[in-house]
Amino acid sequence: MPSSKSDLPQGTLDLLILTIVARGPQHGYAIAQRLQQFSDDAIQVRQGSLYPALHRLDTRGLLATEWRQSETARNARYYRLTKKGRAQLELERARWRRFMRVVNAVLRIAEMEG
Repeated sequence: MPSSKSDLPQGTLDLLILTIVARGPQHGYAIAQRLQQFSDDAIQVRQGSLYPALHRLDTRGLLATEWRQSETARNARYYRLTKKGRAQLELERARWRRFMRVVNAVLRIAEMEG
């Protein structure tokens, strides 16, 4: 059960963050909660992995940020997908699907030979 970035395959956390933020602007805590919720608690990203990833995506121009009040009336940094981020998300989704096809093909072959 993955619990941090180090438990996820390289690049997966960025893909997952972009996917969640594509649904609409989110603050960091909400992103972590949705990842946990959508994965039936299989993915629990720690702040020490999430916030550096958000900063990296923001620096690369894939996310834009703005401060606003959260549902708990606290100021929070909200992240939204940029046009560049949407294009990167589509590219990453295609890469992920291709990777999964290859892995599944290898597993099928190995099972048939085993």
